[in-house]
Amino acid sequence: MKLNNKWLRAAIPALLIHCSIGTVYCWSTFKNTIAEKIGMSDFAVGWAFSLAIFFLGMSAAFAGKMVEKNIHKSSLISCICFTLGMIGTGLFIQFTSGVVALIGIFLCYGCVMGIGLGIGYLTPVKTLMLWFSEQKGLATGISIMGFGLAKAIATSIMEAIQNNIGISEMFYILGAVYFVMMFIGHLLLTKPEGWVEPEEAKNEFKPLSMFKDKTFLGIWLMFFINIHCGLALITYEKQILKVTFEGMAVAATMISLIPSITAAFNALGRIGYSTISDKLKDRNTIYKIIFASSIVITLVALATFSISNGLNSIVYGIIVIALLIIINAGYGGGFSTLPALLSSRFGMDKISKIHGLSLSAWAVAGITGNNMSELILNLTGRTYDYILIATLVLYVVAMVISLTMIKKNKEIKE
Repeated sequence: MKLNNKWLRAAIPALLIHCSIGTVYCWSTFKNTIAEKIGMSDFAVGWAFSLAIFFLGMSAAFAGKMVEKNIHKSSLISCICFTLGMIGTGLFIQFTSGVVALIGIFLCYGCVMGIGLGIGYLTPVKTLMLWFSEQKGLATGISIMGFGLAKAIATSIMEAIQNNIGISEMFYILGAVYFVMMFIGHLLLTKPEGWVEPEEAKNEFKPLSMFKDKTFLGIWLMFFINIHCGLALITYEKQILKVTFEGMAVAATMISLIPSITAAFNALGRIGYSTISDKLKDRNTIYKIIFASSIVITLVALATFSISNGLNSIVYGIIVIALLIIINAGYGGGFSTLPALLSSRFGMDKISKIHGLSLSAWAVAGITGNNMSELILNLTGRTYDYILIATLVLYVVAMVISLTMIKKNKEIKE
């Protein structure tokens, strides 16, 4: 095996980095344990996750220039910030409580780890697209699949460690493991031999001016809506299943089994949709498929809910499972198809900067998605049908954006 090939220098290091940072989506596995340990409410502790996603998106938005210039510097910063954030979280849980612990967790898990997340998420993407120049969708799908697959792999490991050793120890052990994985990824990650980043005129790239571009604004908006709606449902997955199957003999089985299945479809959507996009004339078609399938399954779920008088119906339960599977797959696919879609509209020269800027949509959605669901539940006192109505309206808006704003630039060659 050659020591300078696309698998060793791009795919494997990207997976090592993304399989580490993707464990941020295991948050629900230990959120309640943290809340009990430090004596704060689940809602208060839950803001640590929102902050992590916010800092992920914003650090990616502002780190594009650094990533373009030096992927080794950015991969090392990501490794240090992510693992320090994890270990710091463990220290605050173990040695403090109450408001002090909460602030410490916000700082470590939300801010420091979030910065590591954003820089680490962005760093391997352009390198993969350079190595896999004819299969950009497959390349980004491989990496970003690792981000989605991390939850399926790490959830049971995290549960075992915190149940048998302790919640603080879980952060220490995994922080050390992820440091090794990310550091190896940092050492291996290399752009193709002979590739030189083009010189950029001073102040040539102006982030704010990108939002005046109709195509970029459309991509940003539909990307935001896909994440917002996905988080609105995915972060309440266990609660939705509990309400849906309450009183049924299969309740416990469904609640424990389905999240692993939906996590697998999240990962499959990431590599599946992006790989399919390589075969299509227009990568925007993938987003049309994602939004169309989301609209149809949400309509079916609402209609079934109404016909069956709501809950405790086997048919409705099956539809809810299908809903969560399709939303998870589309949620993952939206992430993995984004870099190739951007390169098809704006070219490869500044792809890290443009991709990073588009990830600011993730930052905003990290604040709005799950909090929209919380607000709706608090205002209505109802089950989850109003959340479905809200996401349905937004998916329709996203479909309109995809159809009208994302025009193909014939002058750009990917």
